[in-house]
Amino acid sequence: MSLRQDLSFSAVVAGFVTVLVGYGSSAAIVFQAARACGAGPAEVASWMWALGVGIAVTGVGLSLRYRIPVVTAWSTPGAALIATGAAGLPMSAAVGAFLVSAALILLFGVTRWFERGMSYIPVSLASGMLAGVLLRFGLDVFTSMRTQLLLPLAMFAAYLAGRRLWPRYAVVGVLAVGTALAAARGQLDFASFHFALARPIFTRPTFGLGAVIGLGVPLFAVTMASQNVPGVAVMRASGYGEAPVSPIVSWTGLATLLLAPFGGYALNLAAITAAICMGREAHEDPRRRYVAAAAAGVFYLLLGIFGAAVGALFAAFPKELVAALAGLALFGTIGNGLAAAMRDELQREAALITFLVTASGVTLLGVGSAFWGLVAGVVSLVVLRRT
Repeated sequence: MSLRQDLSFSAVVAGFVTVLVGYGSSAAIVFQAARACGAGPAEVASWMWALGVGIAVTGVGLSLRYRIPVVTAWSTPGAALIATGAAGLPMSAAVGAFLVSAALILLFGVTRWFERGMSYIPVSLASGMLAGVLLRFGLDVFTSMRTQLLLPLAMFAAYLAGRRLWPRYAVVGVLAVGTALAAARGQLDFASFHFALARPIFTRPTFGLGAVIGLGVPLFAVTMASQNVPGVAVMRASGYGEAPVSPIVSWTGLATLLLAPFGGYALNLAAITAAICMGREAHEDPRRRYVAAAAAGVFYLLLGIFGAAVGALFAAFPKELVAALAGLALFGTIGNGLAAAMRDELQREAALITFLVTASGVTLLGVGSAFWGLVAGVVSLVVLRRT
């Protein structure tokens, strides 16, 4: 089937929700990272332009090429690392570190080293990790009721009604109800919204041993362990085990290599937001969900082109609305992940350990809990099998 035939309103909405959640949850960290490198308002806009263009080109291009939902994103842990580790470094040295990290990602993609390592992870552990990563978002639907009861409660009611009456468009109804209620209560703040085109600013890189070792290599390690590992696991747990991991990772590395001088510090596979495009809410037919990923790429392109204007638009939504929308959109994926994790009795306990460690949110050596959940699960599986 052609893209025109596969296009659906639910997939486009899933793409929008993906961008809303991704931007709303981590854009502030990217701003902090840019400022830590000495970026002014123009350079910050250039960073958002580079990241938006990079996500659009890789996400749209790879999704259409392979006809599977390939959702790419900026490295949120990488941005946190830059925000804390790049203080005092000139922008040129930081860009040099970004290029080293991108070259390493490209190397691990082209040589298939990364894909070979991922092939040893069982689906049950990957599913447990996926459920653990997404658990917090499911809980946020209800914890957000502590600060504002009516909005998330109304959205939850709309979700239940939608699942009963029009399952394919349940999340569409949730978004409509949440936006309408927030507008009626005066909670949509468009005061800082204005159109302004972002302009790319080139920074000539410099390479110093301290920046490469202190920022470039850790950025590579964090991006691979905290983003690409769970990103591949999400794809496999969602039924896209045939995804060509090496070419996908290689393209994200190449895109970063080209866009790093403009602020595109690290592009990688998405995990949490990818699950939105890979769930049944995007489309009942898994073969047509790639449209959601492509739509997300288009929205990210608009985000990049308009820079701060789009940021102000997303910031206009109440945080409770974003939290509830993300959690409700991921209910099905969380349930499927738990079901797949617990299916094999011989691997059930190891999958449970993976789920619990991942859900704990523990961070060690600057690497997030998704990676350590997989490590704990693999170790548990080896020990329990020997026993």
